[in-house]
Amino acid sequence: MRSRHVRAHATVINGKPAPHNKLAPREMSLSEEFLTVELIVASSAETRGVDAFALALIKAERQIRKIFTHLVFQSQHFSASDISMLRETLALNKRVYFEGFEKGVDALSSVPVATIVGNRYQALRAKVVESITYRNKIFHGQLTDKSLTREDLLSLTSDIQSWCLALAEGGSNHYGYDGFARNSFRKGLLANNPGFFKIVLNSRADYEQLLQNHVQRPR
Repeated sequence: MRSRHVRAHATVINGKPAPHNKLAPREMSLSEEFLTVELIVASSAETRGVDAFALALIKAERQIRKIFTHLVFQSQHFSASDISMLRETLALNKRVYFEGFEKGVDALSSVPVATIVGNRYQALRAKVVESITYRNKIFHGQLTDKSLTREDLLSLTSDIQSWCLALAEGGSNHYGYDGFARNSFRKGLLANNPGFFKIVLNSRADYEQLLQNHVQRPR
């Protein structure tokens, strides 16, 4: 798998730098985020294919979740004192997965994930969804509908990284957050641009309604 190293970049929105927090830790670049994956791929471990694949997918799922929670926190109603409540509210909703968080982002934002990712959105998203299906079967000891080789898993790992890169770059440019910076509950320029959002969140009840209507998977 070809390594996709990316230089660390400043958070910007529409070409403008986001406010700098002097107390915040140094942000992690995408190449650093996937360093462990790259080390696994380069190892001689017999399980390097499935190990790298599983870890890359975990990172992709976490990235879209953190972009969603970042956008939620841009509500002018929410502040640092609400972070515990926001985390608890999300934790109480058990039927939330990758596709739900993407729907949540699209429900909130005037710039959808498809625009953020760009012209490879359909192809890369299909690979991520395919990977989630394989991962779920593998983790439950089930057979997939195709016999996946190590090369297949490493190819999917590369596709997942490509998705994460496109989402990180687009998210940084449009949302002011790439999904990898350690704290998603931070205010950015979008906190002063309520017109960017299609749904206004004024309370915990509004957040719960957003989760129920757009993020939760139906029973």
